[in-house]
Amino acid sequence: MQNSSSSESSSHSRVVIVGSGPAGYSAAIYCGRALLEPVLFEGAQELPGGQLMTTTDVENFPGFPDGILGPDLMERFRRQALNCGAQLWGEDVIAVDLEKHPFVVRSDKRAITADALIIATGARARRLDIPGADAFWQKGVTACAICDGALPIFRNRPLFVVGGGDSAMEEALFLTRYSDDVTIVHRRDTLRASKVMAQRAQNHPSIKVLWDTKIVSIQGDGVVKEVTTTHIPSHENTTREAGGVFFAIGHEPNTSFLKQQIPQTPEGYLEVKPGTTQTQVEGVFAAGDVHDMHYRQAITASGSGCMSALEAERWLQTC
Repeated sequence: MQNSSSSESSSHSRVVIVGSGPAGYSAAIYCGRALLEPVLFEGAQELPGGQLMTTTDVENFPGFPDGILGPDLMERFRRQALNCGAQLWGEDVIAVDLEKHPFVVRSDKRAITADALIIATGARARRLDIPGADAFWQKGVTACAICDGALPIFRNRPLFVVGGGDSAMEEALFLTRYSDDVTIVHRRDTLRASKVMAQRAQNHPSIKVLWDTKIVSIQGDGVVKEVTTTHIPSHENTTREAGGVFFAIGHEPNTSFLKQQIPQTPEGYLEVKPGTTQTQVEGVFAAGDVHDMHYRQAITASGSGCMSALEAERWLQTC
């Protein structure tokens, strides 16, 4: 997925964008329209296009009343970025040097300097390393109830939410819109969620909790049909009918290549100045899930990609 002209590109760019997906491509579109000739590293081993490349139907992105497949949506973003003048390089960034200016961005094939840098590398949903978790990903296994819960595959089916924090409670409560059989699976005998969220979930008539329990495998035939759980104290296994499994055990922002050069929150997300996408390093901006631990939606990622491009353009006019 590398632009054919990339091998001849300059070793310096006014704006370099690291990461694709809605945030990175939106930033590239806006920077391109501002005649900044941005360079965007889409990734190679890291999936170009981000998490939407593993998503089937996207029904909540404005402008597509009949829905659109995640890969098709990202291909439209990509074409638009190219049409606006962005250079797209299908390479993974392995390191950056923010101690000097212009900044230095290195992939496994080249180094390029940049006056401004936009980080849009996203975050990975944590998954259980159990049989069936990968095989049924987006076939009944997911990590976002808000994104996927309304899909027909989950409606009126027994649904399982893995986790014990506020996110797990929010996922379970959201899923009760589509199923009256939602089970929270938690490894411990008490929830980590805030008291109000725990009570709200436990008091809901459509939600039950399996305490001291973990899912050990996911089975199905094309889509999820069953889960096998283990009661940890007794080691007793039980196979249960299931229409979906939702992991709510956190996300890991893709920031290892930064080597802690940008301050992060305790959860590992890049810190930005309130109301902006400006990180604590002047001239470096963060867009999408790499700094957003609250919304994690394609539309909000795209919006913050726009914001980062506008802020980078204004910053370049003053530096």
